[in-house]
Amino acid sequence: MAETAQPPRALAEPTARVRGGFLAGLALANLGIMLAFFTPILNLLPRLSEEIAGSGGKEAALAVVTGVGVLGSVIGNPLAGALSDRTVSRWGRRRPWILGGSVLGMVGLLLLPHMTTVIALTVLWLVVQFAVNAAYAGLTATVPDEVPVDQRGVASGLIGLAQALGPVLGVAIVTYVVLSLDGGSYITAVLFVLFALPFVVILKDPVLPKADRPPFRLGPFLKAFWVSPRRYPDFAWAWLARFLVSLGFAMATLYLLYFLEDHLGFPATQAGQQQTTLLLIYTLGMILTAVLGGWVSDRSGRRKPFVIIASVIMALAGVILALIPADESGFGLAAVAAGTLGIGYGWYLGVDQALITQVLPSADARGRDLGVINIANSMPQVLAPVLCALFVTQLGGYGTLYLATAVITLLGAAAIIPIRSVR
Repeated sequence: MAETAQPPRALAEPTARVRGGFLAGLALANLGIMLAFFTPILNLLPRLSEEIAGSGGKEAALAVVTGVGVLGSVIGNPLAGALSDRTVSRWGRRRPWILGGSVLGMVGLLLLPHMTTVIALTVLWLVVQFAVNAAYAGLTATVPDEVPVDQRGVASGLIGLAQALGPVLGVAIVTYVVLSLDGGSYITAVLFVLFALPFVVILKDPVLPKADRPPFRLGPFLKAFWVSPRRYPDFAWAWLARFLVSLGFAMATLYLLYFLEDHLGFPATQAGQQQTTLLLIYTLGMILTAVLGGWVSDRSGRRKPFVIIASVIMALAGVILALIPADESGFGLAAVAAGTLGIGYGWYLGVDQALITQVLPSADARGRDLGVINIANSMPQVLAPVLCALFVTQLGGYGTLYLATAVITLLGAAAIIPIRSVR
């Protein structure tokens, strides 16, 4: 009887446990990407939008910049993931994309404060989004490439922890340490690359043999981005759940600075400091649950119950925000909501990413399929600015906005229930 051909190392299911250095490098690289992604969204872009468009047009300008710019995520992440699946360089499949995306993103961030029109800012942010997501696509694919299933909860928890620390570290730096827009953009750019480099060195990225790379034909290449819900229903439900929870989260956080200024009535400078305080509380909540939740999930072998409970906790944060009175006295409730959101989101990230890696359709297209999943992270960044502006200006204000985030997040929890291949 003929022996079954073994897949090349690059396509094999990982079985050897990864060491602490790998996990630390993975977390640090994710920290750099989250810092580069969220510091502009939460602080630099709102400030630049107000500087360019004035206080009367800042909401519309920010909606245009972030709404159009996120197309770089929607296109860049799955495209870079798919191309990394096919990369046959001697440095491996993922490292060229992590390093290349980081360097290009750094250049874009260095140029960010020099944009003087909404159009120029939008185009440059589009490029930055594409670059950051190219790096993120390569980085995300290293988890199913290198980490065995029984360690993916811990790996996902560390990634979630980095996602928590990235925004708070970035906003703290540009609020307390480097106050100017120029300096804030420069330090964000430099830290992005510095945090990514150690993992590029640590990663033992196996080379894909040229004989195992399928021939390139544009039609089939493009069609492959459609993952049939009928053939892969668990993948489809996981995508929908991630999309809904990400949309609820984006809507809850995008207008936080404006919420503090316009709803609670803080002056602009104080609002930025209060925003940092809330992000710190939120981060502490994530620290409590991200890695612990992933570890418990690995030990129990269960993913679904943890994801559902975490999503419900996040929805509770939206309800609390919806009840906050319109004056500075409401900051205490905002702090409670921030802690609740952090506990729920940390728990969610610590398990959901591990669940997703277990429903990927094929080993030879992990980067592409994770890129398709990451569209569920990116598309809410397109919808959230539009929905936030609509709720705040036309549909009842911030109370209605945050109540809507709770409902959307609960729908995300419900979408986890039909998944069958993961407990």
